[in-house]
Amino acid sequence: MTTEETMTITERRKYLTKMQTRYQAANRQLRGQLLTEMEAITGMHRKSLTRLMAQQSLTRTRRRTQRGTVYGTEVRRIVRTVWESLDCICAERLTPQLLATAEHLARFGEIALTPMLIAQLAAISEATVTRMLRGIPRTIPRLPRKGPAQANRVLRAVPMGRIPWQTTAPGWCEVDLVHHCGESATGEYLHTLQLIDVATGWSERAAVRGRGQAAMEAGFQRIIDRLPFPILHLHPDNGAEFFNDHLVRFWGEAIRIASSEILLWWSRCLMSKSYPCPFAGRMGGRRGNDEHEEQTRTAGGRLTALRSRDGDRQSAHPQ
Repeated sequence: MTTEETMTITERRKYLTKMQTRYQAANRQLRGQLLTEMEAITGMHRKSLTRLMAQQSLTRTRRRTQRGTVYGTEVRRIVRTVWESLDCICAERLTPQLLATAEHLARFGEIALTPMLIAQLAAISEATVTRMLRGIPRTIPRLPRKGPAQANRVLRAVPMGRIPWQTTAPGWCEVDLVHHCGESATGEYLHTLQLIDVATGWSERAAVRGRGQAAMEAGFQRIIDRLPFPILHLHPDNGAEFFNDHLVRFWGEAIRIASSEILLWWSRCLMSKSYPCPFAGRMGGRRGNDEHEEQTRTAGGRLTALRSRDGDRQSAHPQ
């Protein structure tokens, strides 16, 4: 019986409930024929069908004794670490990449894996991961949901669009800001300013402390100085750190210096999904607010960009 033809438990019980009346009213010879038919349709063993047909009711009852624990605290800890390193994604997306991400983190010493843990991570189901994520306590309560934010004056003047993936000319870039704030977004902390050229895959990253005018302009200037081609189209998200009068003035100066036209477009496609930041998983849930770490992240972003241009697309983390 193929996967498409396999009946669920509920479907089997409904079918067997209808067959039970015919089975109990039949003679010995007809019962054998009915068992053969039910065995072919449900895929169950003949002895199991005989026991079910002898029951007074086929209504399913709750389990009286709970199952023992299969996955211990070590598996739960690894699931939480991987979940946080992937920016708290849902169980449906987390389960398929759980083992691969855990092995990636183990190579950098973030977690320790044993053959037993590898086997358990490979066999864990989506429903089990969902239950584990529900049990993770929240140290920071959810923010109250508000209505749609009103677009600022600069954002309203910018057309909405998307860069076509078949673009062949370099200079069409997507940019995003990755937060390294841990569990709290209060105060000042480190960000990774990440820029990707769609046509060539050329990537540049710069660490910025905070989202103020000086930090953002300095981060963009470091990226512009390293790029071997002018930026033709800049495609950020709709955050206020990208759309404000200061950056409009900054890009206006850059147009005169580079003699190229720069358009600010809003991207519906988040950069963090298309091109994950290599430092987000490295930092995990840790908050970045140290000046020395800012310099390290900037140097590490340069190292990652150089390695990606040499053909190695795997994230390189500074040690």
